[in-house]
Amino acid sequence: MNTEKRTTQRLVCSTAVALLIVLGIGRAVNAEVKLPSIFGEHMVLQQGQQNRVWGWADKGEKVEVTIAGQTHKAVANDIGYWLVKLDPLGSGGPYQMTLRGKNTITFGDVLVGEVWVCSGQSNMAWPVQAARDSDLEIRTANFPRIRLITVPPVGTQEPQSDFEGRWEVCRPETVAEFSAVGYFFGRQLHQTLNVPIGLIDNAWGGSACEAWIRRDRLEKDDRYSRLLARWARVEESYDHEQEQAEYQERLEAWRKASEGAKLSGNETLSRPRPPRNPLTGQHRPSNLYNGVLKPIIGYGIRGAIWYQGEANAERAYQYRHLFPLMIQNWRDEWKRGDFPFYWVQLADFKAEQPGPGESSWAELREAQTRTLGKLRNTGQAVIIDLGEGKDIHPKNKQDVAKRLARIALARNYGFDIAYKNPAFKSMVKRGEKIVLTFDHVGGGLTTFDVKDPIGFSIAGEERQFVWAKARILGKDQVEVWSDQVRKAVAVRYAWADNPVCNLTSSDGLPAAPFRTDGWPGITINNHE
Repeated sequence: MNTEKRTTQRLVCSTAVALLIVLGIGRAVNAEVKLPSIFGEHMVLQQGQQNRVWGWADKGEKVEVTIAGQTHKAVANDIGYWLVKLDPLGSGGPYQMTLRGKNTITFGDVLVGEVWVCSGQSNMAWPVQAARDSDLEIRTANFPRIRLITVPPVGTQEPQSDFEGRWEVCRPETVAEFSAVGYFFGRQLHQTLNVPIGLIDNAWGGSACEAWIRRDRLEKDDRYSRLLARWARVEESYDHEQEQAEYQERLEAWRKASEGAKLSGNETLSRPRPPRNPLTGQHRPSNLYNGVLKPIIGYGIRGAIWYQGEANAERAYQYRHLFPLMIQNWRDEWKRGDFPFYWVQLADFKAEQPGPGESSWAELREAQTRTLGKLRNTGQAVIIDLGEGKDIHPKNKQDVAKRLARIALARNYGFDIAYKNPAFKSMVKRGEKIVLTFDHVGGGLTTFDVKDPIGFSIAGEERQFVWAKARILGKDQVEVWSDQVRKAVAVRYAWADNPVCNLTSSDGLPAAPFRTDGWPGITINNHE
């Protein structure tokens, strides 16, 4: 089944489930104690920290949770909600978790290990079956101590407390439709740490960053007033029933025209596309926070990996504060402190350009890099060398995941491995040339494929960039110049949608795109 068809089917199903939840169905039916779907058979609990377990029961009902020799008790409050906190457990299992109230629920095959959320838009949602070497990857995906769960796409302004899903043991028949980046990341951790791994995938293709943030957090910041005002107009005026009726009219006209075209031997006309409801989609502010994030908030996790930004590229300057706001919002809601949050910088994409120019994608990458300096315990996987100009969904998800895994293994699990990309540190002018100094160069800067560094452009005070010549000086410097620029003041590297560039560290990690100037970019005034 292709990815688009699968996503559509999941959306139809999950929308129905969301409606039931909003109506109150699926909670404590017939006075039975109930837990949300994030708890269940085959789940993985986060090792080394307290794990919250919660659910619903009758008001005042006593609930008891037992696992691995420990028992915790709670009483359902006035709205039927209860919560216990398990004492920290070391990695291992399988265990059995038993819940006792007026009824008894038992979950078997519960493991304790490392749990990560895998989130973002389509490049995170992209399944193993559509990744590079999928036939080989699927056939070898026999990892009984890796567990997978997917949250179906539900876009709503109503906070959801549950979703339709269940934990699955990682095997060929369960991994095919799971997030490729998520699975390859988890597999690397599992093989390196030799502990159980739990992966929670709630990514939604095409999603905008603002859809992952609580509405009130956006409303409190004047920087989002124009964005929210635009959505207020949509919310007030959009009529999906009317759109559907007009679509049916277009569809009927298409059928008649197509029949006539066939009889006359002419080319068949393109079928009209059905309307998408923006009110339940993945762009509306807070829709995904409520629909696919809220149901898992509070579950014990080590951290999150994130691959998103394409949908916000035309508002890259806004992303400078929108993205950190989203991360902080998640951390505040989870109440786990500054848990690890690692993201993938946008890959190279679109056509290569003959000369230096402006780029919204470059500005978005810059916004992602700037986030490193704004929040603690964050990390960025640079993949400027892994994209495909003709495909916004590059198939090489294995190397993307490995670069994320490097960050986690070094930062969270104490492995002495390279994980930081060469990053611009400072510049000085030397005559007609500019010398750049870099951080995180490993054993030293080098190049891929050809000897001299490529991908640099240079400009004078008139702000007209031209391609520059460059050479590596020593371990951590690059000298840049052009015979066309006499008084150089600024340098840019890999500053394009799809740059041709080759600067790396000796560890094989590509240098992060950057610019030394702070001149206004092309997205600076885009706020809606």
